[in-house]
Amino acid sequence: MTHEPTVHVVDDDDAVRKAMCMLFRADGLLTADYAAPDEFLDAVETSMTGCIVLDIRMPGMDGLDLQQRLQDREITMPVIFLTGHADVPKAVRAMKQGAIDFLEKPFDDEHLLIRVQYALAKGALQKHRKAERDLMAQRLEQLTPREREALNLIVAGRTNKEVAEQLHISARTVEVHRARLMKKLEAESLSDLVRMVLGSA
Repeated sequence: MTHEPTVHVVDDDDAVRKAMCMLFRADGLLTADYAAPDEFLDAVETSMTGCIVLDIRMPGMDGLDLQQRLQDREITMPVIFLTGHADVPKAVRAMKQGAIDFLEKPFDDEHLLIRVQYALAKGALQKHRKAERDLMAQRLEQLTPREREALNLIVAGRTNKEVAEQLHISARTVEVHRARLMKKLEAESLSDLVRMVLGSA
């Protein structure tokens, strides 16, 4: 199974599923198709990237149930729902659960492609941000308990003097802590340090 950005199509209608895959491949996109939600759940991994085009009504587990199962497994690829039946309550629930679109069949090919390209771009951005958060978490683990205390106060906007008073250390020691923090977290400036820490929260 490829871990390159892929359009994962889950639909029990063979003709519709194959037609969508042909459409996406003609646009230069990688595709993988699944005839049932269980089939997709067996294949999907948290490291996969791309997006999911998902039929909402299928025998057994429906699209909304599959969406919830994916969230429970922390699989965050963007989801586009398709339905052959206008169903406002299901659409509302799908969007509340994080779907980026809800399209009715028969769909317009060009519109579907536009939405899939958007979903792929959003998925790539999510992956990039997660990688940044994971890297920052690794850097934060390098800090001593005292450095972490100093960091929390600095990010909260405290001056060196205020940090020194609160931690009962000298202002010079605070400066040493700050220099070590900048080095360990690979921050180029105080504003960069604050942005990195707040972005990892």
